[in-house]
Amino acid sequence: MLLKLVPDNTKIKFIELRKVAYILSLTMIVASIGLYFAKGLNYGIDFEGGIMMEVGTEGVADIGAIRKALSSLNMGDVKVQDFGAKNDVLIRLEQQEGLTVDQVVAKVRGVLPTAIDGKISYRRTETVGSTVSGELIADGIEAVLFSIAAVLVYIWLRFEWQFGMGAVLALVHDVTLTIGMFSLTGMEFNLSTIAAILTIVGYSLNDTVVVYDRIRENLRKFRKMPMVDLLNLSINETLSRTTMTSFTTMIALFSLFFLGGEGIHGFSAAMIWGIFVGTYSSIFIASPILLWVELRREADTSPAPGTEILPPSKG
Repeated sequence: MLLKLVPDNTKIKFIELRKVAYILSLTMIVASIGLYFAKGLNYGIDFEGGIMMEVGTEGVADIGAIRKALSSLNMGDVKVQDFGAKNDVLIRLEQQEGLTVDQVVAKVRGVLPTAIDGKISYRRTETVGSTVSGELIADGIEAVLFSIAAVLVYIWLRFEWQFGMGAVLALVHDVTLTIGMFSLTGMEFNLSTIAAILTIVGYSLNDTVVVYDRIRENLRKFRKMPMVDLLNLSINETLSRTTMTSFTTMIALFSLFFLGGEGIHGFSAAMIWGIFVGTYSSIFIASPILLWVELRREADTSPAPGTEILPPSKG
């Protein structure tokens, strides 16, 4: 028997809680924007610039030992990850004030033999300058904005403009709160975080479209039902699917967060938070906004499949 987080035929009055949800969301959005301008983000090497070294070992590389040895140098944020073969190691360090690239590389080479047994091959060393990192920031912002704009066009064509506005406002809500979470916690914000935000946009949109599909279907099926009751009905009818999808996704993400290593720590943290706020916004933001923009039944007058249309009475 399939385990369900919520029973079927729930009758939770979500729409009646919309004012509380609006106040909560508005508070969190203002706090996120304030944190961003007051505290900023902890940009990683991708955005701040730094030094990248590719190292090869004879045997399987002990990532933990290498990271510990490099941390003893007190050079700030140090990223160590394996890629390709198990003896390939990628080391990334922040730019160091007062030290040249050669001096930083020399310090790294001095401590690596304490963490790596056998012969060490230094394959390449590259630097990421401020110009390149600035371009990456601009490209990341453009990617998020273009994705939200594409969502607006898609929802507008598939549904009506009211649905498009609700979906986009929900996505802006999710992205803003995710950035605020990174500003509050001080976790590294890098290219993998941008990838997580784009994934959150897609996930949140999927949840919203499922609810919107049911709302549009019920608009044709229940022509005389009050709009508040219709929205509550639609959300409750999709609630089991929404919670089960979020729950199973969370299981995988928590496994990545605790067991996946430091390399994907920021990505999995962003996804966990994004799934949570995305589910929340699909229920408490995207759907109630349809009342605010005065969604009308005339937007779709074709009968839903299986709907019985009675002929007008004679006389």
